[in-house]
Order: sequence, then structure tokens, then C-alpha cells
Amino acid sequence: QVQLVESGGGLVQPGGSLRLSCAASGFTFSNHAMAWYRQVPGKGRELVATITSAGDIINVADSVKGRFTISRDNGKNTVYLQMNSLKLDDTGVYYCRVIRPSGVYWGQGTQVTVSS
Repeated sequence: QVQLVESGGGLVQPGGSLRLSCAASGFTFSNHAMAWYRQVPGKGRELVATITSAGDIINVADSVKGRFTISRDNGKNTVYLQMNSLKLDDTGVYYCRVIRPSGVYWGQGTQVTVSS
């Protein structure tokens, strides 16, 4: 059974940093690309960044380029999102996602609130 569990969200001031984690289980993590998405209030879910099974970073949203970095640790079955220089507009629920032949799987999300 595929499980994705995000953690690391919280309340941070503008300009601050957070590191999100997504622990995966139920599939061969090292064989799959992983992605981070976010949903901000009043908008649909937006792709933040994708990392391939080989560790290549692709599809980074223009709004986060130079500030957010996606990475993975295949030994820990975990994908990370390092978020620096956070802005008010980064507030939202952040989700990790994996696509498998059986379907698309999402975690439950972790709330990130950027506020002064």
C-alpha cells in the first residue's frame, strides 16, 4: 500500500526557511520520480518541483526558482523540499506526489504559513 507522509510545515516569518520531508513506503522509492505540489487558498494545486529517480531536478515553478530546492535520499525513502527566502505568497498546503502504474498518489499535506 502506497503511503506518503509529509512533515516539516509550520509558521514562519517572511524571509525565513523551512525544510519539508515526505516519507514514502509501499513501493520501490528509488525507481520513481517524486514531486512537490502546493495548494494556496482560492487556487488549484500547483506543481512546485519534480525530481527524477536519478536525482535530476526538473519542472521547477518560476515562482520558486532560486529559493526552493527539491532533493531525495533513496536510503531513507524520503524526498525533501528546502524552502528559503519564504514569501507571504508561499503560504499553502504542500503535498508530495508519486505516479505509479496503479495510479497517482498524494500525501495528506503539510501546512506552511508565512506571516509576520
